[in-house]
Amino acid sequence: MIDSAIATYWYITIPSVFLLYIIISYINEQYLMRKFKAKPFTNYISGGFFGFQEGIAALKHKKAGTAIERYRDLYEELPNPDVPTYKSFVFGTPLVFTKDPENIKAILATQFNDFSLGIRHAHFDPLLGDGIFTLDHQGWKDSRAMLRPQFARDQIAHVKALEPHFQFLLRHIEKNNGQFFDIQELFFRFTVDSATEFLFGSSVSSLQDESIGCDTTELDFVGRKEFPEAFNKSQLILSTRALLQKMYWIYNPKEFKKCNAIVHQFSDYYINKVLSCTPEEIEKQSGYVFLYELVKQTRNPKVLRDQALNILVAGRDTTAGLLSFVLFELARNPDIYKKLRDEILDKFGTSNLEEITFESLKKCEYLKAVLNEALRMYPSVPRNYRVSTRNTTLPRGGGSDGTSPIFIPKGRSVIYNIAATHMDPRYYGKDVEEFRPERWFEELTKKLGWAYLPFNGGPRICLGQQFALTEASYVVARLAQTISKLELKDGYTYPPKKMTHLTMCMFDGVYVKMEKDATAAAAKSG
Repeated sequence: MIDSAIATYWYITIPSVFLLYIIISYINEQYLMRKFKAKPFTNYISGGFFGFQEGIAALKHKKAGTAIERYRDLYEELPNPDVPTYKSFVFGTPLVFTKDPENIKAILATQFNDFSLGIRHAHFDPLLGDGIFTLDHQGWKDSRAMLRPQFARDQIAHVKALEPHFQFLLRHIEKNNGQFFDIQELFFRFTVDSATEFLFGSSVSSLQDESIGCDTTELDFVGRKEFPEAFNKSQLILSTRALLQKMYWIYNPKEFKKCNAIVHQFSDYYINKVLSCTPEEIEKQSGYVFLYELVKQTRNPKVLRDQALNILVAGRDTTAGLLSFVLFELARNPDIYKKLRDEILDKFGTSNLEEITFESLKKCEYLKAVLNEALRMYPSVPRNYRVSTRNTTLPRGGGSDGTSPIFIPKGRSVIYNIAATHMDPRYYGKDVEEFRPERWFEELTKKLGWAYLPFNGGPRICLGQQFALTEASYVVARLAQTISKLELKDGYTYPPKKMTHLTMCMFDGVYVKMEKDATAAAAKSG
C-alpha cells in the first residue's frame, strides 16, 4: 500500500515539476523577448518529439550523402520560405537555423562577443585537442597570435614546393592509361603530402607507392600507412558527435579511440623529431617549415601536436575537397574546361613552370572564377554553429514578415548554413543550380557581402584562405597544362552526393578518364 502511494506520488510529481519548469521557462523567455524588443520566430519546425525525429532523419541523410540538400530543402518547406531563419529541436536540444547573411554577419562579426563555440571542444577534443579550431576566448586569441605569422605571404607564395608532389600525382594519372580512376583519392594523398611537408618539414609521401615504381622502404615509420584512413574515420565520427549536440558522449566507439591513437602516433613522430633538435639546428633549417617556426614559441609537445593537427585538417581536407568538386564540374562541362585551359595555355604554355607563381596565378581571372563557383556550390565547411554566451538577439527572423529581431537566450546554439546561402536565388540569380563561372564577372556577384562566405568571416576568418586557394590554383593550372581532355564516368546523380564531416567532399569519389596532351613536354621538377 505504501509502495503504491509512493509510486503514485512520483508519477504525479515528476511530470508536474517538468510542466512547471516549461511554464516558468516560457514566461521568462516572453519577459526577456519584450525586454530585448524581439518578436516571436516567424518560422518553427517541431522536429518530432523533442527533435528526435529530425535528429534521426539528419543522421540518415548524412549516411546517404544528401544532408546538404536536406537542410537546404527545409528552408523551402518553412511556413514562410521568404524568411530564411527558423527555430527547431534536434535530439532534445533547441536550435536556431539561419541562412540569412545579416544574421550570419551578426554571429561572426558585429556581435562576435555574444557567441562562442559552445561544446565544440568536447566534441573534437579526443582528436584535435586544444587547437585554434576548438578553443574559445583567450585560448583562441593565443592560438591565432601564435599561428598568424605561419601564414605570412612569403610562406603562401612558395608554390615551387608543390611541383614534386604534382609529378607523383601525374604518374598515378598516367598509370591508369586512359581508364577511369578516382582522382579524389589522389587529391587527398596529394594534399596530405604537401601539407605534411609544409607543417613538419618532411612529407608523408603517400603518393609514392609500389604501383608507380617507388621504393618506400626508407619512408616507412609507425603509423605512416595507416594515418590517412584513420584520420578520415576519426573525422566522420567527430561529425556525428557534433550532430548529437549535448548527447555527443553516447558515441565514443572503440574504433574512434584506435584511429585517434594512430593519428597522434603519426604526428608525435614529427613532434619528437623537431624537439630533439637544438635551437642552433632549428635556426639552420633550410626553407620554411611550420613546426620548426612554431617550436621557437613553445616546446610543449601537446601544444605543438594539437595546433599541427588543427591546421592539417584545414590544409589537407578543404583543398582536396575543393579540387575534387572542381574536377567533377570540369569533367561534366567540357566547354568550361576548354575555356579554362585556353587561359592557362595562353599564360604559361604546356611546359613553362617558372612563370607559374603566386602573383601570376592570381591574374588568371577565369581560373579564379572556376574556383569561386566551386566554393559557392560546394563550400568546404557547408554548415557551422555558434552558441550564445549571453542573452542577445539576431537582427532578423521574427514577426509576421521576418524583419524583426529574434531573441537568443544564453546557451542557445545557432546553426548557420553557408551551403544554403550560396544556393539562394536572391543573391545568385535563378540559375543557382548551374555551375557557371561566368557569373563571377557579372554585377550580381560584385555586391554579395556576407552572402558569399567560403572561408568564414569576422575575427575567426580562415587564416589559411590564400594558402588553400594558391595550392588549388597551382594544381588546376598544372592539370590544364598537361591534360587535354577530361571525361566523367556515367552514373552520377546531380547534384552529387556529398560526404560531410568536418569538411565536405564527393561521397562516391570522382571517377574520371584523362587524355594527356601529346604536345605537352614532360616537365620535371629540379
